[in-house]
Amino acid sequence: MTKTVALDLGLVVAGHGRHYVVETPDGERVICHPRGKGRGKSGDCVVGDRVRWQASGDEGVIEHVEPRRNLLFRQDEWKTKSFAANLDQLMVLVAAEPVFSESQLARALIAAESAGIPARIVLNKADLPTIVAARERLAPYAAMGIELVELALKAQPGAARAALAPLLAGNATLVLGPSGTGKSTLINLLAPDAKAQVGEISQALNSGRHTTTTTQWYWIDGSARRTALIDSPGFQEFGLRQIDAAQLPALMPDLRVHASTCRFYNCTHLREPGCGVRAALERGEISESRYRIYGEILGELVQRR
Repeated sequence: MTKTVALDLGLVVAGHGRHYVVETPDGERVICHPRGKGRGKSGDCVVGDRVRWQASGDEGVIEHVEPRRNLLFRQDEWKTKSFAANLDQLMVLVAAEPVFSESQLARALIAAESAGIPARIVLNKADLPTIVAARERLAPYAAMGIELVELALKAQPGAARAALAPLLAGNATLVLGPSGTGKSTLINLLAPDAKAQVGEISQALNSGRHTTTTTQWYWIDGSARRTALIDSPGFQEFGLRQIDAAQLPALMPDLRVHASTCRFYNCTHLREPGCGVRAALERGEISESRYRIYGEILGELVQRR
């Protein structure tokens, strides 16, 4: 009779290549390698995964990835790849300046909606005069029910920490934001030992500067380890290829509310008569920029089908 080996449970908190840092329930961190490459086995781990592993000398072997509650993808010109799992919420950080890309923001929110992950927008640098223009650009998102939080992370760090604490408590929150928005300031404000953690993991993985380009999990409530920030570098070009083109309007709340009034059930909202979405656009109930972004993404999804 084959003896069954009891496997330990762990949380993937960082990785580079096929090397992962797995945290045990006691807070110990172990360098692990996946056993195989098959999907659903251990070859496609991402930060946030719960895994079953066993010790192998000073390191460990990941034997199995536990079922995920959700999964986010990123993509480049050639491929789509998963990068974070089991998230409680998404926090998209933009700023009064530099001017943010609404297309990138919309794609992040669509990816979160598709994965069933609640999202909010944090608008930083609220102390600058340009906050007025940024607020106006975000008005359509506030109107569709997405929570908008304004902060001044550098000018008013204490107030920012107080505002964020109840929003983050008890959750695993993925923080996204383009360069210059203050994401590093936010991470260092809430997780002051973040740089030390990156350095330790970099040394353990022997990956040097490469580790700083990967997704990273930080506990921000000390030994309690119930509240976490997940930092992913840059503003990810979210992978939306897994979305069916016909489902895109349902993932955009401002379009979804009007799509049900279309004359045709399979309306693309581009040129069909009796389109509720285009009628709402003409009435000013859908912003032109949102409709343009919808058209861009729809074209990409149709082309990749």
